[in-house]
Amino acid sequence: MGNTVCYRFRNYTITADKAMLPRYQAVCVTGDDADCGADSGSQPSPADVERWIAEHTRDTGHDLYRRAPWEYVRATAGAWQ
Repeated sequence: MGNTVCYRFRNYTITADKAMLPRYQAVCVTGDDADCGADSGSQPSPADVERWIAEHTRDTGHDLYRRAPWEYVRATAGAWQ
């Protein structure tokens, strides 16, 4: 006798959590063989990240960065299908 398997699916709603403020971060990706990898860490504003980039560029001459805003979201489970 074979086994019978039943899969159930669930949809999720993803929404921004307005109680949490967004954060910002930059990573230096300057380098031919490997990225520098210097990281601004999580910052409270874009201006703080821009200041970090300017200082890192001043100190190293590096000029290529990956910059990202981070927001907090909540996942709310829907009904089982």
